[in-house]
Amino acid sequence: MKHHRNQSRRQRGFTLMELLVVLAILGLLMSLVGPRVLNQLGGAKTKTAGIQVKDLEQSLEMYKLDVGRFPSNSEGLDALVRKPSGAAGWNGPYLKSKDVPLDPWNREYHYKYPGERSEVDIFSYGQNGVPGGEGEDTDVGNWR
Repeated sequence: MKHHRNQSRRQRGFTLMELLVVLAILGLLMSLVGPRVLNQLGGAKTKTAGIQVKDLEQSLEMYKLDVGRFPSNSEGLDALVRKPSGAAGWNGPYLKSKDVPLDPWNREYHYKYPGERSEVDIFSYGQNGVPGGEGEDTDVGNWR
């Protein structure tokens, strides 16, 4: 009988105090590690935008080799996937997808020709969608 009583005590589980201590430790760890993880996720989106901008820039260079000019502002990046009227020599689509990709924040990339910072400007305004900003809100373009 005594052996059976000791077994039931061991199988009861954790005390409330033990659970509170574990929760406090987990909360402390999350407060230290959480912001770093979130910053890394934000940085990943900015890096992804930079890679997409470089891919779009390379596709525009191929377009220029075939057509002899960059797309006009009215034709925009859409000229990489659909032949604009009057684009003799167009040999596209110049992108693997059937549509121009959106930036990591689900907005269209901006395109200017002639560009203000390079021959053509391709850019995203970052997470906040407005010019300027720091961190995740920083502008990402082919001039960086």
